[in-house]
Amino acid sequence: MSNWVVNEGLSIVVVLVWLALNAFLFVNFYQVYDVGEKYYYSREIYGSALAWARAPAACLNFNCLLILLPVCRNLLSFLRGSSACCGRSLRRQLDRNITFHKMVAWMIALHTAIHTAAHLFNVERLVDARVEANETTIQGVLTALGDGDNETYLNFVRSKVPNPVGGINVAFTFLAGLTGVVITLALILIITSSTKTIRRSYFEVFWFTHHLFVIFFIGLVIHGAGRIVRGQTDQSLIDHRPEKCVHNFTEWGPANRLCPTPQFSGNPPMTWMWVVAPMVLYLFERLVRFWRSQQQVVITKVVTHPFKTIELQMKKKGFKMEVGQYISVQCPAVSRLEWHPFTLTSAPEEDFFSIHIRIVGDWTEGLFKVCGCDKTEFQDAWKLPKMAVDGPFGTASEDVFSYEVAVLVGAGIGVTPFASVLKSVWYKYCNDATTLRLKKIYFYWLCRETQAFEWFADLLQSLETQMQERDNADFLSYNIYLTGWDESQATAFTLHHDEEKDVITGLKQKTLYGRPNWENEFKTIGSTHQSSRIGVFLCGPEALAETLSKQCIGNSNADPRGVHFIFNKENF
Repeated sequence: MSNWVVNEGLSIVVVLVWLALNAFLFVNFYQVYDVGEKYYYSREIYGSALAWARAPAACLNFNCLLILLPVCRNLLSFLRGSSACCGRSLRRQLDRNITFHKMVAWMIALHTAIHTAAHLFNVERLVDARVEANETTIQGVLTALGDGDNETYLNFVRSKVPNPVGGINVAFTFLAGLTGVVITLALILIITSSTKTIRRSYFEVFWFTHHLFVIFFIGLVIHGAGRIVRGQTDQSLIDHRPEKCVHNFTEWGPANRLCPTPQFSGNPPMTWMWVVAPMVLYLFERLVRFWRSQQQVVITKVVTHPFKTIELQMKKKGFKMEVGQYISVQCPAVSRLEWHPFTLTSAPEEDFFSIHIRIVGDWTEGLFKVCGCDKTEFQDAWKLPKMAVDGPFGTASEDVFSYEVAVLVGAGIGVTPFASVLKSVWYKYCNDATTLRLKKIYFYWLCRETQAFEWFADLLQSLETQMQERDNADFLSYNIYLTGWDESQATAFTLHHDEEKDVITGLKQKTLYGRPNWENEFKTIGSTHQSSRIGVFLCGPEALAETLSKQCIGNSNADPRGVHFIFNKENF
């Protein structure tokens, strides 16, 4: 239980507090509009749909306040680097920023659906009340209030247009209706284009559509400016108490001191008060990104690796990085609008920073060509494209040196953050091994084809050789798991199994086939380091993250002095 609290406790607390605040806002505002005296006469026309529309509106304001904060990457990186306000547990929570961003987005979608559905009923009742209400009923008197130039009306539908024409008229001629349609369409496009399939196969569609959030927020801020939800004015509540006068509604009038005609006014727009602070923060975020993007970046080397993987080595004045961080890259020669995140594969100790890019889409294909990698001759340096770089941004891997034992797990392209980690470990080890808190690394690499990441196998081979030369081969234990192979590969494995080096990677450590038995792996590591806090770092899919998280909790000792596995996952 104690280790579950360490790994998941803060995340659960954050989610529970967030859900509790949503529930509080919903119930509180529902009560205001469902039983509040100010909206007594409004309920005579709207019915219960009034409360069902206004309660989710309050929750929408709250969640729209939160939705931009998890994607302010510079703010998050600043908080990660501030030890005074950001401990290890909070840093792990910041690493789950995209997960929280998605949760808030789904909550916005839920409340938007409730809010929209309730208002559809409201509009229908307002139009019907305007057309059909009998002047001898309270609904009829209420809907007729404020005719002409009188602004104290309750029913904002001023013309007698029957349904369904009246509902369409409200949707497209009133500010609230028009902005509501725009907001809803923008939200639908944003959410549908954010699915995993679209992001992976049509990243540009996701990227461009996601920027409809600008239209969404503009529409959100002005949505309530029409003040269509109306209640009694404060002075009217003093002069005209509904509980005393509702039965005498036929006698309302200026001459009647007991039951003067009730006066109504619209609610002032409140959304801007909720979202102005995060909008300003996000504006500063974009200004910082723009300023960084204007700084000169020089490509010092382009290396072409097998299986259409290129390595870009770059320099930028004032650029400082930590292990495992990532940057956003733009190439104007390919697209002036698109930015793509890439993990840094260089170490902080090197005088350049590098990224490895696998050619898997239109943008990477375009970059491959403008860098001259599709040609047989060398590209002249002055012909290399201009690059814009934003970052670096912090990730979970920055904490790897705060543990004595680290377990690094990379799946496929998720191996890239650990190139930076392993390089930096080597530099620190060579300079002064006594200052290095990290004493042991267990590295697991799961991939369908190692050839696609031959550059990483070369790095491992270099580290393996150097560790042996320094007589410390036990510092790094690594296991490479090949999860996909064909019949010809299986034959080659069998024929060369007894050779000193692995037939695929050229490493002394032989490639394993299939997937790791994580239960056995964690038990072995735990028994070897019985009184240690072991950092487990993953860059890989959610299914693997769930498995490793469970193993971290299940294989940790209840005794505070025993072994504890602390789970960290990369998100970018």
